[in-house]
Amino acid sequence: MEADYFGLEGFRPEAVPSPCFVVDKAAIRRNLAILDSIQKTSGARILLAQKGFSMFSLYPMISQTLKGVCASGLYEAKLGREAFGKEVHTYSPAFVPEQFETILELSDHVVFNSFSQWKRFRSSCLPFAGRVSCGIRVNPEVSTAAVRLYDPSAPGSRLGVTAAEFRPELLDGIEGLHFHALCEQNADDLERVLKGFHHSFGTWAGRMRWINFGGGHHITRNDYDRALLCRLIEECSDRYGVDVYLEPGEAVALNSGVLVATVLDIVRNDGRIALLDTSAATHMPDVLEMPYRPEIAGAGKPGEKRYTYRLGGSSCLAGDVIGTYSFDTPLEPGSRLVFGDMAHYSMVKTTTFNGVPLPAIATYDSATGTLEVVKQFGFEDFRERLS
Repeated sequence: MEADYFGLEGFRPEAVPSPCFVVDKAAIRRNLAILDSIQKTSGARILLAQKGFSMFSLYPMISQTLKGVCASGLYEAKLGREAFGKEVHTYSPAFVPEQFETILELSDHVVFNSFSQWKRFRSSCLPFAGRVSCGIRVNPEVSTAAVRLYDPSAPGSRLGVTAAEFRPELLDGIEGLHFHALCEQNADDLERVLKGFHHSFGTWAGRMRWINFGGGHHITRNDYDRALLCRLIEECSDRYGVDVYLEPGEAVALNSGVLVATVLDIVRNDGRIALLDTSAATHMPDVLEMPYRPEIAGAGKPGEKRYTYRLGGSSCLAGDVIGTYSFDTPLEPGSRLVFGDMAHYSMVKTTTFNGVPLPAIATYDSATGTLEVVKQFGFEDFRERLS
C-alpha cells in the first residue's frame, strides 16, 4: 500500500535532498481556484501576502489568478515588483526614510501605520499622486485571535490607529483604510471585526476608494464559510462604495507542502529520542512560538502506536524539540520523516542559527508526478549573513 504523504500522490521522500521543503503545484492550483471563486463572486481583489509565502518560482502561476502582492517593506516590495509583476501594496509599522522613495517607485498602494508617519512622508507622496494610492492602517480593537503573539488587536498593540487616535483632519490625500485583525480564522471572526470597524471608522470609510481586510483569512480550509465571506465583502463594498482587498498568505499555500527530514541518531533519556537533520528552532520556528505540534505522515500520538519517540532538532538549543510521536516500526538512522503543511510561514522563517543548513526547496506536481529541486543552499548562504 502506497504511503499517504498529505495528498502528494506518488511522492517518494527519498527522491529529494534532506532536509527539503516540497510544494505540490496541484495543491496550489486547488487553493487558487477557491480564491478565484471568491474574487468572481464578491468582486474582491485578492493579494498574496509574501510574509506567509514567498516562493517566487511559483509567482508566474499564482499571478494568473491573484491581483498582486502585499509587502512589509522594501525587499518584499522589490521581490513582488520583479517576480510577480502585478499590484504591489506596501505596509510597514514604520518606514525607513532612506528607503521610502524607492518604496514609492515600486508600490501601487502604500499604507501608513500612524498619522505621524503620514505627516512625515506626505510631501514625498505628492509627486506620485494618481499612481500611488495612500492609506492608513486602523485597529478595530476587536481581539479574536487565540494566541496573543499573533493578535494584531491585542491590548497595547503597536499595529494600526485606534479610534481614540484617529485624525480625520489629516485625511486629505488618504484614499484607503486597512485593517488586519485575524490569524488562521473563519469568516465569523471577520464579521465581528467588521462590526468594530463600522462602529469606529464607518464615518470616514465612505470617503475612501478602497478598504483592505488584511490577512489571517483561512479561506481554503475545508470548513471555512466562504458564502459568509462573500456576503461581508459585498455588504462593505455596497455600504461605502469602495473596492475591497484581501491579503491571505497562508490560504494560498495551505496544505500544499511538506518538509522531508532524516533521522540521524537515536538516544535514550527518559525514553527514546530521535535526532533529526531538521530543527524546530531554525526550520519550523512556529512550533516553538505558537506553539504547535506538526503532523507527520504515518505517525500517531505518544503511545498510540508501538514505538514512541521524542523528536529533537539539530541545533544546540536545549529546547529544540519538535514533539513526541509514535510509529508502527522503529526509527533508525536514515529513516525519512515527512512533516505536513509546511509550505507557508516555515519556509520564509528559516534561519542558519548555529550553522544549521537551510533546507532545499523543491516542487512536486501530484497531478503529473513531476519533481524538480528548485534550490539548494550551502556554506556560502550561511557565511554571507555574517561578517
